[in-house]
Amino acid sequence: MAQTNKKSQPSDGFKIMADNRQARFTYEILDSYEAGIALQGTEVKSIRAGKVNLRDGYAQVKNGEVWLLNVHISPHDMTNQAYNHEPRRPRRLLLHKAEIRKLIGKVEEKGLTLVPMKLYLKKGRVKVNIAIGRGKKLHDKRESLKQKQEKRDIERMMKNN
Repeated sequence: MAQTNKKSQPSDGFKIMADNRQARFTYEILDSYEAGIALQGTEVKSIRAGKVNLRDGYAQVKNGEVWLLNVHISPHDMTNQAYNHEPRRPRRLLLHKAEIRKLIGKVEEKGLTLVPMKLYLKKGRVKVNIAIGRGKKLHDKRESLKQKQEKRDIERMMKNN
């Protein structure tokens, strides 16, 4: 019987490291893109440890490049502080030129924002899912809360029957 070694096979792994659930409540999501991120070694270690906060983050297009701003990646604990990274430094997103041109066209529309939705590992690489979103008004937020509550009530009734 031949036994295969799981370590030698590349993993199709998809592990979510951070999720921005607040963005779904604050923004109406219109479109999303997957992008790589230019990171330092200590940032990758911190992400793998799950020490990432996307809540206040956003992306911006500058000089034909897309930058991820205000995302907090905690400094790595086991690394010398001289080699550690700055927690809120701007990070360049890796996208194709055609995707960047589409983003430029859409973001220049009134009221649209680039928001990071998820940060995850895909085949060992750190990826971010950025979405184009339009800010919700207060009545839209109330409506989404109302729908969420109704959905919970229906599920509760179905479970009891």
